[in-house]
Amino acid sequence: MSTVEAAVEDFLVSLAEERRASPNTVAAYRRDLTQLRAFAEEEGETDLDGVDRLLLRKWLGQLARDRKPSTVARKISTVRTFYRHLQRTGQLAENPAERLEAPKLVRPLPTFLDAETTGEVIDVVSDQDDTPIVRRDAAILELLYASGIRVSELCGLDLDRLDLRHAEARVIGKGDRERLVPLGRAAVAALGRYLEERDQLLRPKSPDADRAAVFLSYRGRRLEPRRIQQLLRRFGVLGAGRADLHPHAMRHSCATHLLDGGADLRSIQELLGHRSLSTTQRYTHTSIDGLIRVYDRAHPFSRGGGPVDNGDEPS
Repeated sequence: MSTVEAAVEDFLVSLAEERRASPNTVAAYRRDLTQLRAFAEEEGETDLDGVDRLLLRKWLGQLARDRKPSTVARKISTVRTFYRHLQRTGQLAENPAERLEAPKLVRPLPTFLDAETTGEVIDVVSDQDDTPIVRRDAAILELLYASGIRVSELCGLDLDRLDLRHAEARVIGKGDRERLVPLGRAAVAALGRYLEERDQLLRPKSPDADRAAVFLSYRGRRLEPRRIQQLLRRFGVLGAGRADLHPHAMRHSCATHLLDGGADLRSIQELLGHRSLSTTQRYTHTSIDGLIRVYDRAHPFSRGGGPVDNGDEPS
């Protein structure tokens, strides 16, 4: 009879080696399942067969006392994935997590900027002195907005995956999935200006110098996501008076403006690297104004055509 601890370790190894999950993903699964194992041990259960649906519901009920619904929902997702693995590998015949009910979530709408504000945030960099760091920052903002890539994908971008001639880049997304993203003229120009000065950021004597990375710190190291987040907050304040601006807002803005411009959801899904179209559909709410404009131009009974109500009552 397998123990919960052994089953968890087997699952995490499979997650990392077979499904090629990122270290962050594996760490998140480990945290959730370690919490479950600790609760089961408190209840006197160490064997896998002893962790039934009743115990799982008791654990989730305890979590719901002081955890957000989104946190509880994530842990349910973790447990479901874990037990599906156990069923698939023949370690369990029945799945006690199959009918667990997740709490209802009110998903926050994606943060995004309108096109004018996005331009103001990007332009604020140009008002500074022309240095390699300023050119780097301008290229970062243009690339985030033009391609909609994640901050982790931007930080992980290497020179050999950047093709300015064809205005495209190959990025490594979640699950080590590679995709090709277009760059756009403004991003290509900004990247070209930055790459002319990039080598000035390299420190030949520094053991941490990264000659492969596109975006470097002033010490020649590969930029980390935290630094990009700090840059977006700074330029958000300077350009838009917003201290809440973050890299994902540029990703959301890219998707929203593409949708407003007529791009279809499937194309945006491919650009952003979403596995599910339902994730991409979250951007549709932001484009209602654009939809109304299209409706007004196209529908025969819109404001632009068809019968006009003059306020008279029908006779």
